[in-house]
Amino acid sequence: MARRARRPVAKPRRERLNTSFAAASEPVVVPVRWVKSVVGVFLLPPCYIVTASFFSALTHAAEKNVWFTPEFWFFGLGVVLWLIAYFGLPRPLLIYVFGHELTHALVVLLMGGRVSRFSVSRDGGHIISSKINTWIALAPYFIPIYSVIVIGLYGLGSCFYDLEPYRSLLYALIGVTWAFHATFTLSMIPRGQTDLTYGGTFFSLTVIYLMNLLLLSLLLIVATPYVSFRSFGGELQGHATAFASHAAWVFEVFARSLSGRS
Repeated sequence: MARRARRPVAKPRRERLNTSFAAASEPVVVPVRWVKSVVGVFLLPPCYIVTASFFSALTHAAEKNVWFTPEFWFFGLGVVLWLIAYFGLPRPLLIYVFGHELTHALVVLLMGGRVSRFSVSRDGGHIISSKINTWIALAPYFIPIYSVIVIGLYGLGSCFYDLEPYRSLLYALIGVTWAFHATFTLSMIPRGQTDLTYGGTFFSLTVIYLMNLLLLSLLLIVATPYVSFRSFGGELQGHATAFASHAAWVFEVFARSLSGRS
């Protein structure tokens, strides 16, 4: 029987590899709250611009005697009635807590999350959800949920009935529910809410202020014929231009002072 000759097996050569190892530098991690604090600083100019625009629009409306329009009267009446109830009667804390947690839950659902637990009591409330972010955490502080419900019910009812004769009642209810939102929001913020610490208190307060001011501006536009989206947009543009020019002047003066020292 013929056999195949075995080929000699070549011995593997050992090669020296010149290698060197260096410790990988750890990435620098900046806390999210620091980043949001910086964002909060950059939100201060928009806060100023919207504030100036709101009061300019309000002054313009006042010159047209907006105080004597039915919309303002009934809205103001609703605000006054709620303030009397808030300071003179037991405060409906459970209703506020329910609305607060309901707002959290609705925003979670709108953002595609799931709510697995919804708890409400006079001592507080909470939800357990699959998603959390800044908008979910802060939504109850700038969304007057009961005002939204009132407007939604009025709009739904208008599809089936003529509710125009009750339009004044709508403004009164909006006044009550918005004042409800404003008073409880102002009273709850100083109590160290965990919602505010989620993104940093400074950043959260800046967002809450700006969003509530935008809501007030929207109410002013809707409630009075003397302020329109176009006119309010003009106010925003004018105050933004003025702010930019003042900021540029301050920067120029600061730059000149630095160059003079050098």
